[in-house]
Amino acid sequence: MTKRLTGKVALVTGASKGIGAGIALRLAEEGAVVIVNYNSSREGADRIVAEITRKGGKAVAVHGNLAKPEEIKGVIEASNKAFGAIDILVNNAGVYEFAPIDAITPEHFHKQFNLNVLGLLLVTQEALRGFSDKGGSIVNISSGVSTITPPNSAVYTATKASVDAITIVLSKELAARNIRVNAVNPGLIQTEGVVAAGFHEGDMRNWIESVTPMGRIGTVDEIASVVAFLVSSDAAYVTGETLHATGGLR
Repeated sequence: MTKRLTGKVALVTGASKGIGAGIALRLAEEGAVVIVNYNSSREGADRIVAEITRKGGKAVAVHGNLAKPEEIKGVIEASNKAFGAIDILVNNAGVYEFAPIDAITPEHFHKQFNLNVLGLLLVTQEALRGFSDKGGSIVNISSGVSTITPPNSAVYTATKASVDAITIVLSKELAARNIRVNAVNPGLIQTEGVVAAGFHEGDMRNWIESVTPMGRIGTVDEIASVVAFLVSSDAAYVTGETLHATGGLR
């Protein structure tokens, strides 16, 4: 049976670990060739590329700190050089920090907005120059915090609410080019970052599970499968949507 993404070229940002790595692996399983963008973890990116290759797929790791505008063009150029025109862009790279209002600083603000919002916009802008003439699909990885709005997350929540709005705007701008733009808003997902922050256990996890209708946190595979659907022809008439994969939590 033909895989849904055979012949497609996918760029996944922030794909050396966590949700991004899971998305890269899933898109490769669906037949896409994948550019695995990374910033700090070359080892992680190489591991994802090796796993894709071992399963018969094609992938390449491309370095680039997307919070630095001067590095973005190089990421897209390397992607086009490796596999040609891009069909799928998954804007997954992001950073989060939590702070109460009296602890917010300009550094705290700009660290998150420079990557989560400005970086996403500039990557999309540059990627569109190397997109397929046939159109394609963009998926922005936002977050359930944009509607859950937890305390001590004013800046992070604001970045993800911005991503939700950008998704709708770009879906209207790019529809004439046959480029669909959607967002996925994950709830709490068990990733390396969540474990490192201690959110996978204790009070945070207990609270999340207590207010989540499905009563549990999510998995990387559950987010990756949603992205795979949105970038496939199965979602050919879907654009400008924000899909909440939060176990029912709003």
